[in-house]
Amino acid sequence: MRYLTVAMAKGRLAEKSLAMFERLGITCEEMKDKSSRKLIFTNEDLKMRFFLAKANDVPTYVEYGAADIGIVGRDTILEEGRKLYEVADLKIGKCRMCVCGPASAAEKLSHHELIRVATKYPNIAKDYFYNKKHQTVEIIKLNGSIELAPIVGLSEVIVDIVETGSTLRENGLVVLEEICPLSARMVVNQVSMKRENERIGKIIRGFQSFVQEENQ
Repeated sequence: MRYLTVAMAKGRLAEKSLAMFERLGITCEEMKDKSSRKLIFTNEDLKMRFFLAKANDVPTYVEYGAADIGIVGRDTILEEGRKLYEVADLKIGKCRMCVCGPASAAEKLSHHELIRVATKYPNIAKDYFYNKKHQTVEIIKLNGSIELAPIVGLSEVIVDIVETGSTLRENGLVVLEEICPLSARMVVNQVSMKRENERIGKIIRGFQSFVQEENQ
């Protein structure tokens, strides 16, 4: 039997995902050792391997088959645009991708003016403005505090993740348009889905039933 490999985005998401795997009886004690320098953690009995990766690398590992299963936020899946199957919404880390800015920018959006949009998510922003709104914009890629861009006049609006909206409010910004809801998802390599349908299917169904229980 070949190993099934799972790539998980580092951080809180990995911890929550591991807890779900444990409920399925899939444990990985090695991963609990915080001092470990290992990169890949194995459960020999179940022929399962786990590794942690930067969120935006997870879809790449899955598309190329280096991981059979990946667990990562939907924002990353949309931004990376990899060829893979999105098989389960884990309902963890719920938030929204939004267009935000000062309230005065609402008019520029409704009049389809040529504006500048600052974002960490250029592909999501491009898809939204070009394909859904049919508005020509200039997209500026940033890596740090996106909220700064409209305040210092780099852009009229931003495209960013909004959880509570408190950071926006503190900086005099508001949500102007919602692009899509976000949460953690399970993704599967397309070939693995065919080759390991039974084993992967069992994991997917297990995760789906936990999510259902918790969200009833």
